[in-house]
Amino acid sequence: MTGTGGELGARAARSRALAVLRVRSRALAVALLPAAAEVILLTGAATGQFTGQGWDTARWVVGVLAVLVLLAAAGIALVVARARPAASPTVPVPERSAPDLYRMVRDLADRLDVPAPSAIALTPDCDSWLEDRTHPAHAPPVTRAHNEPVVPGGRPERRPVVPAPVLVIGSPFLWWMRVAELRAVLAPVVAGTGPSAQPDIAAARRFVRGLDAAVAVADAPGRGPLTRGVYAALGRVARLLLQGCREHAALMERGVATAAAERAQAVDYGPRIAAQEQVGLAYAGWDRLLTKVALPAWRMGRWPSRLDVGVAAALTELSRRDRLADGFAARLGERPACDLLEEPGVVDEAVSLLTARLFHGGPAESGPSWAPVDWQAYPEEVVDRTWRAEAARLHRVLDSLGVSPSLDPATPDPGGPTLARVLDHLAQPAADSTPTVPAPTAPLDNADDAGSPDSADADPDPATERSALLAAGLSAALAREESAVPQGARAQGPDSALWEDGDLPLFPLQPPRTGRELLAAHITAMICCAAVDTAGAAPGLDWLDGPTLLLDGERAADLTAKVLSLIEEGDPGPLRAWLAESGIRPEKPVRLV
Repeated sequence: MTGTGGELGARAARSRALAVLRVRSRALAVALLPAAAEVILLTGAATGQFTGQGWDTARWVVGVLAVLVLLAAAGIALVVARARPAASPTVPVPERSAPDLYRMVRDLADRLDVPAPSAIALTPDCDSWLEDRTHPAHAPPVTRAHNEPVVPGGRPERRPVVPAPVLVIGSPFLWWMRVAELRAVLAPVVAGTGPSAQPDIAAARRFVRGLDAAVAVADAPGRGPLTRGVYAALGRVARLLLQGCREHAALMERGVATAAAERAQAVDYGPRIAAQEQVGLAYAGWDRLLTKVALPAWRMGRWPSRLDVGVAAALTELSRRDRLADGFAARLGERPACDLLEEPGVVDEAVSLLTARLFHGGPAESGPSWAPVDWQAYPEEVVDRTWRAEAARLHRVLDSLGVSPSLDPATPDPGGPTLARVLDHLAQPAADSTPTVPAPTAPLDNADDAGSPDSADADPDPATERSALLAAGLSAALAREESAVPQGARAQGPDSALWEDGDLPLFPLQPPRTGRELLAAHITAMICCAAVDTAGAAPGLDWLDGPTLLLDGERAADLTAKVLSLIEEGDPGPLRAWLAESGIRPEKPVRLV
């Protein structure tokens, strides 16, 4: 039954591939139609059947039309053939750097009786797929000698051989999954190389990718009026052909996936069911690590150089906290899939830099303002510097608003940057009847820790007038700072030419923070600075929640509700009570960046 299902899927895929190729054949027939009509007219003239002034005029008109159509068709075909299809940004893994991984994949392909992938690459995502990079713009055609059949004359027949697609593996899988789990997850992916080797399916895919690339070429900016008109016509033709074969291409890929899944059922079917649970867990941990841990570092000009190690630590911590994940702890004693790499640290660093470029838009190489940071230095290099930079920005905005410093003659630096200055400014006087006003910002997320307030609802943001003004000032100051930072250069490397043109990041993690979010984050940062400088607290890193404040070695309580009380109601009471309980001195100046 399994084989029957696989054969049905492969047959359906080939049928749809032929339908795609028929669209190409019809387009060619339409392009040749004027030339065919001209041949008929010339033949008629040669045989004496189509004579006279009218037929001569028709021959000239149809001949000119045929030449123009053939030139246009040749130009479109040339663009479709030469346009570079889009390819995913990946980190290539040469065989010399991962012989065990290549050996495992080839053994899997042998068991599935399909061609082995031509190469392996890693992507900073929790997914795996086959990517066809056999377009002439990517690589030259490959030929090999066949012993059978032998053509007359005794020389072996040489046929063009389409290279197998590249196997792209999600890098978090290598660091979180065990070897057996990775093998089970990759089985249905590797099985897809079988249908990919089918000539009709390969030709249909090349045609569709060429059309898609031609549309991108036609939409490229920066051309003159005449050139822009020519490429606009090219784009219309390519879109028309894409529309004609879109449904067939989608059904073809569905058939390929069905055939691959059916073929893979005979290999590691049982382990694959359990391994799919790890796929979902890895996705959740990877997303949380990027948004809670990596993003604050990227904003400070630092990129964590061991993100995949971090996701393994985050998922281990999640397994420890979540009662549903208790059974996953036993698997940690098995061999991790990253052992299949010769130098996992080097690969992890390359993937981490690519991740920063894709999700944040950082430069392609390290520099003074874009340096790698390891996890041991993260609290000092990222958490503490973030807090002090935000505290400094907060006081600069207060200065611009003309807010007087809180003078305390008992301190060594009266008038310095203090938390008391912020509290006194935002506190609503008892006699002040100024109503709260909605700030022109989006809501504040529920914070998981003392350093990461995030947005959670869609109601208008209640805020006092002073809070709204301060939030607007912070938004403007941050916008000026970000506009002054030059955009990083595009990456240079083996896959850099395959990237689509456009601004980075390609996949921004979060929309820009709203004014209310910024105000809450800056007030929290000021509180954390005061705690570190006056109460002996320390910056810390929580694998699941990111930057956190440690008081006496323990994670500090969530400050979100107390900060919101100050922002929305002008009531500093709950926050002052917590500061006093924690031994934090708001009247003492703090050190800023």
